[in-house]
Amino acid sequence: MSWIREGELNLLEKISANILMSGPMPKHVAFIMDGNRRFARKKKLERHDGHMQGFNKLAETLRWCKHLNIPEVTVYAFSIENFKRSKEEVDGLLDLARQKFERLLEEQENLEKHGVCIRVLGDLNMLPLDLQQVIAKAVVMTKNHNKCFLNVCFAYTSRYEITNAVREMAWGVEQGLIKASDVSEALLSECLYSNNSPNPDLLIRTSGEVRLSDFLLWQTSHSCLVFQSVLWPEYSFWNLCEAIVQYQLNHKSIQKARELHREEQALQQLEADCACIAEHLQHQGNGKPADAQRRQEALQHYTVTREERVQDFLQALKHKRDTFFTNLCSETVLT
Repeated sequence: MSWIREGELNLLEKISANILMSGPMPKHVAFIMDGNRRFARKKKLERHDGHMQGFNKLAETLRWCKHLNIPEVTVYAFSIENFKRSKEEVDGLLDLARQKFERLLEEQENLEKHGVCIRVLGDLNMLPLDLQQVIAKAVVMTKNHNKCFLNVCFAYTSRYEITNAVREMAWGVEQGLIKASDVSEALLSECLYSNNSPNPDLLIRTSGEVRLSDFLLWQTSHSCLVFQSVLWPEYSFWNLCEAIVQYQLNHKSIQKARELHREEQALQQLEADCACIAEHLQHQGNGKPADAQRRQEALQHYTVTREERVQDFLQALKHKRDTFFTNLCSETVLT
C-alpha cells in the first residue's frame, strides 16, 4: 500500500474543508495513532493485521491533510517502550516498518512530485542495521523536498529525546564549540530531534486514552491537545475535522500563550547575558562598577559572539547528524 494516496475529497468533504479553511488552520499536526491492537481484537484479526490497517489509515490521513493544506504531520510510529512487547509482535512491527520504508524508496517519483520530505526521529541505533539503512536512504532521498513534511517518530520517547539533547549540548561544551553559559531552554529546543520543525499546533490521540505516553512532551507545551475515542484504523475525515474545530476554538489562547513564552525566553536570555557581562566586567575592573555605556557595549559584543558560537555549534551538530545518515547509505552500497 502506497504512502502517498491520490484522489479527491467527495463533495461534502470539499464543502466542509472549505468552511474549515476559512478559519485558522494548524500548520503542523501530530498523531498518537492508538488502537490498532484493540481494533484487531474487535474484528477478530491478528495483531499484525491491526497494525497493517493502522498504516493504511495513516496514508489516508496524509491525503486528508494534503487537501486541508496542512503541510507537516508527525506520527508516533514506534515507542522505545514497544520493545518490551512480545518478541513476535516487535518483530512483526519491525518487519512492517521495513516493508513500508522499502516501498517508500520505490515511490521516489511520487514523493518528488508532491515534494514530500521524510524525517525519522528517534535513536535508530536501537534498530536492526538493515532497517536503519533503508530508513536512512528514505531520509537522504527526500531531504531536499520542501512542500510537505512527514516526521516518523521511531524508537522514540520524549524523555529520551530531551536527555539526548542535553548530551548534545554537553558534547558542544566538551568540543569547545559553546560555553556552559550558552546552555538555555532555547538551545535545548534546537538540539531536539525535531529541531527542523515548528512545534505542533495540534496533537491528536485516538482510542480514548487521555495521556501523551512520552510523546513530544517538550514540543506540545503550547499546543492544542485533542483526545478522541475512535480507534485509529477507524479514524475518519470527520474525526479530523472535529479536532481542527477544537484547535480553532482555542486558537487565540494558544497564540497568546506562545507569545508570552517567547517574551519570557527573550527576557531570560537577556538576564543571563547581563549576568555574564557583569561578572566579566567586575573581574576586569578589579571589583569596580562599570559605567552604563561600557556595560551596554560589552553586552552587545557578548550577545553577538554568543550567537555566533551557538550557530557554529548547531552547524556542527547538523553535520554530525547528516553524516550519520550518509554513512548508513554508504554502508547500504557496500553491503
